[in-house]
Amino acid sequence: MQHIEPGDVAWMLVSTTLVVMMTVPGLALFYAGMVRKKNVLATMMQSFSLCALMTVVWMIAGYSLAFGNGNAWIGDASRFFLNGLGADWDKAFTLGAGTAKPTSTAIPESVFVLFQMAFAIITPAVVTGAFADRMKFSALLVFMTLWSVLVYAPVAHWVWGANGWLNQLGVADFAGGMVVEINSGVTGLMCALVLGRRIGYGHENLAPWNLSYAVIGGSLLWVGWFGFNSGSAFGANARTGMAVLATQMAAAGATLSWSFAEWFLRAKPSVLGAVSGAVAGLVAITPAAGFVLPGPALAIGLLAGAVCFWAVTVVKPMLGYDDSLDVFGVHGVGGIIGTLMTGVCAFGPLTASVAHPAGTAVGGEPLLTVQAIGVLTTLCYCGGMSFLLLKLTDRMVGLRVTTEEEREGLDIVLHGEQVF
Repeated sequence: MQHIEPGDVAWMLVSTTLVVMMTVPGLALFYAGMVRKKNVLATMMQSFSLCALMTVVWMIAGYSLAFGNGNAWIGDASRFFLNGLGADWDKAFTLGAGTAKPTSTAIPESVFVLFQMAFAIITPAVVTGAFADRMKFSALLVFMTLWSVLVYAPVAHWVWGANGWLNQLGVADFAGGMVVEINSGVTGLMCALVLGRRIGYGHENLAPWNLSYAVIGGSLLWVGWFGFNSGSAFGANARTGMAVLATQMAAAGATLSWSFAEWFLRAKPSVLGAVSGAVAGLVAITPAAGFVLPGPALAIGLLAGAVCFWAVTVVKPMLGYDDSLDVFGVHGVGGIIGTLMTGVCAFGPLTASVAHPAGTAVGGEPLLTVQAIGVLTTLCYCGGMSFLLLKLTDRMVGLRVTTEEEREGLDIVLHGEQVF
């Protein structure tokens, strides 16, 4: 029987803290630095309030639906309101106990709940960048509550739940390429399409208010991502160390490839471009971190920086949609790149065991096929459900502020405060 290891518990609590830090203050500052001054507080409020709202939703239903054994498509109600958590509170947790594919850990279930809660918090917070400057606060709360239960939880169950159909198929998603990145990216795209463009988009100055905020926020994201990725090993071990190293290599590679692409094509490497490149690399390595060696991790980062730069600067203007802070171009596209490249680059010995001496994830055509199925399924389900939930939210409370309110700014209109 597995016993609780204090070192594993300590590292998982540190990792959880780092991931929460990625949302508040990391993402809050990152996004606030890229909007106009009249929307800074409203943008920060979105990340801050979602940290609270998603915590409660996760406790009530999200965790149980995502990680309850359930069936191939959804979890069960066994952990609603975290019911039963006190029964074995001081015992090592086994995900999927009683199923054909259990995963033993050396941490208590409370720590597992906390760590996964941090993921459920940051994923919808990432989406807010796509509709910056124009969504009603009431709509945010309604839409994200529904989305967390009906989109995030099912996809998390498919990929990470013991009985999830993608998990059973053998999909490799170490820290959330599909669950977090593609999920948030496609949802962001749907939000941008359904809400429409910001007033003045394409012919008024919508330049960022304070890029220093964005750099600070992006830096916090970079550091926090070490916990985001390595914590997904559920302990302090050799695979944890490899995940941290892979994360650093990919972030560095993408920063350089985005910056050099911009330098070559636009004469100057911008500060915002460098930060965006780093985030693109961090996104792309998320599904791969525990499956690849440093060399492939660097290659994934270099590829992600260049391709995400193209998606943001060429594809988005060509198609004409207004994804305010490039959620789809960075998170959606980066998540797709990382998930598919995991299928190519996965190093078998990192997942080797007595039962599977060659490893459970080995790069090649079979794994790449499974990864592609996971990507397509996430794109279709998340895109379709997000569209329906946006329409439902619009019918319930309305999605967008009025033209006059948008011009005045969301800080004053929604919260009665402003930055001077």
